Amino acid sequence: MKKSTKAFVFQAISFAFFFIICRVILGEFSDLEPIWKAVTSAVVATILAPKFQAVKTSQGERLFVSWLFLKEVKELK
Repeated sequence: MKKSTKAFVFQAISFAFFFIICRVILGEFSDLEPIWKAVTSAVVATILAPKFQAVKTSQGERLFVSWLFLKEVKELK
């Protein structure tokens, strides 16, 4: 599997994880309309989910992750 495909899959999984968690929490503790629960969950998941990126370098394609809770960009192997 190419690194760019891995980055996309990891990004989708992390977004889905945070979206579902936020959606469940909003469903239990708020009285928002369903569309606003989904929109709010999507915005929160976009902010909280780590960002994965495949970068082409002279040594080949490399996979990096940056996250709100990490100080620097980390390389995944």
